[in-house]
Amino acid sequence: MMTVAVAGVTAERPSPPGAAAQKKQPAQSWNSLEPGLDLGEFPATHPSERGDSIVRVLRVDPNRFDLRLMNASAPDQERAMTARDWCVRGGLVAAINASMYQTDHRTSVSLMKTTTHVNNPRLSKDRTILAFDRLDASVPSVSLIDRDCDDFETLRGKYGTLVQSIRMISCRGTNVWTQQPRRWSTAAIGRDGRGRILFIHARSPYSTHDLIDILLELPLGLARAMYVEGGPEAQLYVNSGGLEREWVGGDENRRAWPVPNVIGIARRAAR
Repeated sequence: MMTVAVAGVTAERPSPPGAAAQKKQPAQSWNSLEPGLDLGEFPATHPSERGDSIVRVLRVDPNRFDLRLMNASAPDQERAMTARDWCVRGGLVAAINASMYQTDHRTSVSLMKTTTHVNNPRLSKDRTILAFDRLDASVPSVSLIDRDCDDFETLRGKYGTLVQSIRMISCRGTNVWTQQPRRWSTAAIGRDGRGRILFIHARSPYSTHDLIDILLELPLGLARAMYVEGGPEAQLYVNSGGLEREWVGGDENRRAWPVPNVIGIARRAAR
């Protein structure tokens, strides 16, 4: 019988004196779950003051997996669910938060749509859009569009699904987040230099600026990234290769929170 492991439910051990001042070198720790899907667990180059300071990354080959946007606001859905429950309902292999949401607990803060459902039609000032369900073979199957470098007005008509959120790493590979004192758990979506999609989860609290620096130091080949959620709502779930894991956010949180919108992956049917 497969066991579901929920990250963060065990007691945290205090760091040894001076650990925060030490800089760790990340381990090369990719684990192949199945063709086209790898899980990496990397010690952060700068330990957090709480938690395990591990960054989890699910690396997805878009040639083998299709991305899916799941919305509680869609006509065939009913309510917000955990990432795990979204996967069970939609027959998905893995899922992560799609974006932050408004006080109605249904509507994304920025543009979010599929070919059949519009969750939020408003294009905000945020600079990054995850685009998939392509309608034109001239573009990649999945793009992480940077509005400062890419022609979004042209590209938006070439994809059926668009999810806008806050840019973390620009198309020039730079950290674009201003430093701030607050620290929290984070879920993010990135793209590496080979076009693979990265679902990123850090339970330990970091400022977003510091986490971006850590991500750029890890052996991810990270080219672009966008922020999708922070705090206890941030979660990542995967069920593949005999491994079922659920990671949640929040220092004191011990359960996955229902969220209205997730990005999931489904195995691509043989053609």
